[in-house]
Amino acid sequence: MARRRRQCQHRATPRALAAGACWVAADEKDRPVGFLSAGIEGDALHIWELDVRLDRQGQGIGRSLLERAVADARRRGLAAVTLTTFRAVTWNAPFYRKFGFRILEDAEIDGRLASLLGDEAEHGIALDQRCAMRLDLR
Repeated sequence: MARRRRQCQHRATPRALAAGACWVAADEKDRPVGFLSAGIEGDALHIWELDVRLDRQGQGIGRSLLERAVADARRRGLAAVTLTTFRAVTWNAPFYRKFGFRILEDAEIDGRLASLLGDEAEHGIALDQRCAMRLDLR
């Protein structure tokens, strides 16, 4: 039986780039050191991936990228910023909580986020290790 595969939406696709929902942090020599890739999903900016080079972590690069994305979502008049991530990994859910994101409980998880968590489970990531998070902007 063929397994349905979701298009790899967390990449900086031409559509995401055209929508202005991807940001890259560069060093003094204009080399990329981090990025945030997101997409506009209904009334939310959904963060697909936030990544900073290992040797540049702890320098505020991830924070700066996240702040830029949240500011952009506010400017667009979106209702929220959402994401799925690992619950217990220090640089995942605990990192986002510092910025006001909250873990959504079962009844709060909409169909889109439930589908994403289900896809992650299909790819071998245990559901009890993952969570959906939301930062309300309105």
